[in-house]
Amino acid sequence: MEAVVIRRGENSPTVADVPRPDPEPGEVLVRTLRVGVDGTDREVIAGSHGGFPDGEDHLIMGHEAVGVVEEADDTVFEEGDVVVPTVRRPPAEGSNEYFERGEPDMAPPEACVERGIDGAHGFMSEYFTSPAENLVPVPDDLAEWGFLVEPISISEKAIEHAAASRSAFDWDPDADLVLGNGSLGLLTLAMLEAEGYERTYCLGRRDRPDPTIDIIEELGGTYVDSRETPVSRIAEVHEPMDFVYEATGYAKHAFEAIEALAPGGVGALLGVPEPWEFEIDGGRLHKEFVMNNKALVGSVNSNVSHFESAVRTLGDLPAWFLDDLVTGVHDLDDYEAAFADDETTIKTALQFSQI
Repeated sequence: MEAVVIRRGENSPTVADVPRPDPEPGEVLVRTLRVGVDGTDREVIAGSHGGFPDGEDHLIMGHEAVGVVEEADDTVFEEGDVVVPTVRRPPAEGSNEYFERGEPDMAPPEACVERGIDGAHGFMSEYFTSPAENLVPVPDDLAEWGFLVEPISISEKAIEHAAASRSAFDWDPDADLVLGNGSLGLLTLAMLEAEGYERTYCLGRRDRPDPTIDIIEELGGTYVDSRETPVSRIAEVHEPMDFVYEATGYAKHAFEAIEALAPGGVGALLGVPEPWEFEIDGGRLHKEFVMNNKALVGSVNSNVSHFESAVRTLGDLPAWFLDDLVTGVHDLDDYEAAFADDETTIKTALQFSQI
């Protein structure tokens, strides 16, 4: 079967012929429909994130997948079911406390592998196998958008954990700020709008006319150009934020977000920065935390419950938003176009088959 792989020592993906996998007992064989491409895939290609499976000279890419069950064996699934796979699996030495508790998303990097990212082959192939417990059903009418379930699940978890950190008091957020106008930031903005936040803002570094700014404003949000209003001045120029969602990987934003927060506010950090040393006023920021009851939480990956919530969220997103967000769905013979990253690209996917 054909698969999109990155090989050791190379800096661009290629299409390779790899063996079709045979499901083990309890596993399901899935025919791939679509696989999304995101910034993590580009980091894997560049070699700045992730790693190859032990003993392999290549990694099958892709972690945002949707497919159709081909062989269900003795599982809860039936042939023809549309499913999305979760990403994390136990390491080679076997299960551990995080997986036994059903909380693989809380495992540190050394206690897991991530399909298509770090230590395990992904889903960017004609077929893949997965244990049934790592598959989440998707309604047939959402099959074409099912590859968005994984990124939505990332935000489901981050929002859940941020809210949990405020559960000790009456936290009623009205204003939120999303840092980053890439596909994950736009998905999160749409989620927050759907949840009833009264005022939403999204920060980026793009000039008009721009498709992401159009989406932000069509959703009812306010676009903030960080070249004009840095994060540290947003509370002054706009308003203090009850919730800040960081999806840029720009290390200074983690500290500037503290200043953007309203009293009792919380920030969720999702970007993964490169090492970078810079000066901050630690005492002032510490005081902001203490005197104004602020919080920051870090969040990575997601578990089955977040995927299930993401399926429901996907079904509630407006059709125009999905159409505008996904700027390209490419066949395998045009796979390189799916990895393009320019001012007109927001979200792309590779299509392997039809439902």
